[in-house]
Amino acid sequence: MNLDLVREENLKALEFKDNKEILSLLQVLPEFKAKVELGDVVKISKNRESIFDKNSLNDNAKFSEFQEQIYKTAKALMPWRKGPFEVFETFIDSEWQSFIKFNILKPHLNLDGKIVADVGCNNCYYLFKMVEMGASKLVGFDPSVRTYLQFLFLDKFIQSGIKYELLGVEHLPFYEHKFDTIFCLGVIYHRSNPVRMLKELKASLNKGGEVILDTMYIEMDGEFALTPKNSYAKMSNVYFIPSVKALQNWCERAKFKDFEVLATKETDLNEQRKTQWIQGFSLGDFLDPNDKSKTVEGYPAPKRVYVRIKA
Repeated sequence: MNLDLVREENLKALEFKDNKEILSLLQVLPEFKAKVELGDVVKISKNRESIFDKNSLNDNAKFSEFQEQIYKTAKALMPWRKGPFEVFETFIDSEWQSFIKFNILKPHLNLDGKIVADVGCNNCYYLFKMVEMGASKLVGFDPSVRTYLQFLFLDKFIQSGIKYELLGVEHLPFYEHKFDTIFCLGVIYHRSNPVRMLKELKASLNKGGEVILDTMYIEMDGEFALTPKNSYAKMSNVYFIPSVKALQNWCERAKFKDFEVLATKETDLNEQRKTQWIQGFSLGDFLDPNDKSKTVEGYPAPKRVYVRIKA
């Protein structure tokens, strides 16, 4: 498979009117290394060395104009699904409070010296959080041009060294190198062939490598998977939601070993909710208004399981 052709094809979306306008906004923003704090909120702010036009950041009027540019660009980049971020005092209150998931996983991670991928990386929130964890290389994979533009906006100031690839999980086995740790968070239930996806992940690992995987699951005994008829929580692209035992079977069929459950968690209205930084609806609109334990379709409400599997 020629990945350069895939990249070129995905980049054509930059010619769409909205994306082209956003790209022009990004291009006029000054580029410089800012102060970055990688807490629950990834904060980007001015520091004493942030001078890009003869002390213009230290000129209150010019800095206010710059902040207006930042706000305008951030709003044009909506919807913001992953975050939150604060960019020169503009707080981007993303739909997902992604630090909740990251903080569940962090005690189980050792990335020192490792080559790391995040498949379905969105705007790279999780990879930004990993910058200070000692990985030798961080690569994000996501074919969405809009989230790629969000990454370009943020990394203009973070300058993280993260490599963003406009590629999907199906392209990983053909990539230029393999990985020691692959994160694949919230992807597998969007795939019509989950075992094939797991095989693609395994083919992309170095010997002894690991995958950190999360998926929605159904809480029941036995080796079963829910197959929504038309949609699940108003998502039409959800194919299979497994029990934990069924997920383990999928992983074993893909020849993974050492299936380890790290945590389980119900998705609640604190973790995922509608904000002014998204367009459309969120979790609260997808649940039965009379019974929050069910989706609007009558299926069990979302719960997630986090697992580690090894090659």
